[in-house]
Amino acid sequence: MGDGGTRLPWLVIRQDEGGHRYRVGRYATRAEAERVAGRLDGDGDQQLYVVEKMDVTTG
Repeated sequence: MGDGGTRLPWLVIRQDEGGHRYRVGRYATRAEAERVAGRLDGDGDQQLYVVEKMDVTTG
């Protein structure tokens, strides 16, 4: 997995106006990921931040 075995299944994804998606970060809990996405989404830019669960069986 590359992160020392720690499971970080929750992703914050940024989607821009053109539909391009970029992973912003990985988090242990959904609540933590949602807090980060909420802070980023509230900064007034035109990006959309979403929380998704990664498929940990392929990670």
